[in-house]
Amino acid sequence: MVFSSITFLYFFLPAVIILYLLSPKKAGNFILLAAGLLFYAWGEPTYLWVMIASSLVDYAAGIYIDRSDKKGKKRLALIISMCVDLGFLFVFKYSGFAVNVFNSVFGTNFDVPDLPLPIGISFYTFQSMSYTIDIYLGKVKVQKNFISYLTYVSLFPQLVAGPIVRYEEVAAEIENRTSNVDSFGEGAGLFIKGLAKKVLLANNIGMLWTQVKAMDYSQISVLTAWLGILAFTFQIYFDFSGYSDMARGLGRIFGFNFPVNFDHPYQSRSISEFWRRWHITLGAWFRSYVYIPLGGNRKGKFRTYRNLAIVWILTGFWHGASFNFIFWGMFYGILIIIERLGFSRVLEKLPPVISRAYTFFMVVTGWVMFDIDTMSDVLRYLKAMFAGNGLADSLALYQLSSYGIIFVLCIFASTDIWSRITGVLSVSVRTRKIYAYTAPVVMLSLLLLSTCYLVDATYNPFLYFRF
Repeated sequence: MVFSSITFLYFFLPAVIILYLLSPKKAGNFILLAAGLLFYAWGEPTYLWVMIASSLVDYAAGIYIDRSDKKGKKRLALIISMCVDLGFLFVFKYSGFAVNVFNSVFGTNFDVPDLPLPIGISFYTFQSMSYTIDIYLGKVKVQKNFISYLTYVSLFPQLVAGPIVRYEEVAAEIENRTSNVDSFGEGAGLFIKGLAKKVLLANNIGMLWTQVKAMDYSQISVLTAWLGILAFTFQIYFDFSGYSDMARGLGRIFGFNFPVNFDHPYQSRSISEFWRRWHITLGAWFRSYVYIPLGGNRKGKFRTYRNLAIVWILTGFWHGASFNFIFWGMFYGILIIIERLGFSRVLEKLPPVISRAYTFFMVVTGWVMFDIDTMSDVLRYLKAMFAGNGLADSLALYQLSSYGIIFVLCIFASTDIWSRITGVLSVSVRTRKIYAYTAPVVMLSLLLLSTCYLVDATYNPFLYFRF
């Protein structure tokens, strides 16, 4: 993984950017397509055909839906397209889970498939599905050029870990986009910011969670349990938001405007607000293609709560083929339904510090269910958080002293304090000039620090590989 990261940072990425910027505008999609296929084959050569096959089916379905004048035939083409997309997703991601459940329920002994999960299959499947659904709904114009369509599906900046970019959001830019000095500078800054989040913050704080997660939960102190899950709380945020920022930064370099995927979610005052700020593109996808088609909140309270329950169970299941993810989704579904029943008004009246503390506590509790595989271990860990082996011990104090500084940095970086500071600095002409001169130095320093870490470190996990 270290070699791959360095190779990508120093060879693949600069080569693609230089080639793209020096080539004629008409060659842009060919270069991005070739780069996307090469990038994916680099990480997952065996299953490149899955992405291409699903893209071919969706492209053909879009053409057929556009040309057909009969609603029944349009619907049939859409159903076939969705069945192929979801079929690939089921076979590679959920077939083992399904066989395990079947064996447990019926006492059978069928062999459990152990297929490697194609990288990013959940992301590009949802993207490709959004295209055919929107063609059927008449929201976007059909893409008749397969090269352009496959360029959209295989865009390497966000292919592996999102954000989930719907076709309607980049349809115009697929056909015509502009890369200039301003977009390059903005994109490079955003990429470096995301790289620093992932490498300097997520990786360093994540080492603590890796240690704690491997321990005997009945033997750890309350403080160790809290330090461990708080470490994961920051690790997953900076890991995923870091990848999203890198993707958005690369998108800007190539002339795309990918949607924002995170907006300081740990400052939220309710669970509903948290999910408006966390993985924004996933929430928007489920809202557009599941919640609203089911009726949304237009058909009475019971149907609204039912629809919310369905969406959150599916959201949990999307994250992984395991019961802990389903329970994690149900946990959020219950909390959001409770807020819909009137608790949101209570949270609005509470002092911000209390409502934020409540939300953060619930989110941290949810992360226990998210990253610990079995519910029995989840319950043991939750017990350790409130009734562990003593309030604190020497190990907990050592962990606190060792990771105290990185915790402070993570807390600071997860808030909007820095953006407020830069906003104040931009008011004065003098401070604007100072910031304009110092910002490139800061970005270059972050790039050098991140590179040094990648060269030297052996701990560089990719949390979203299973998606």
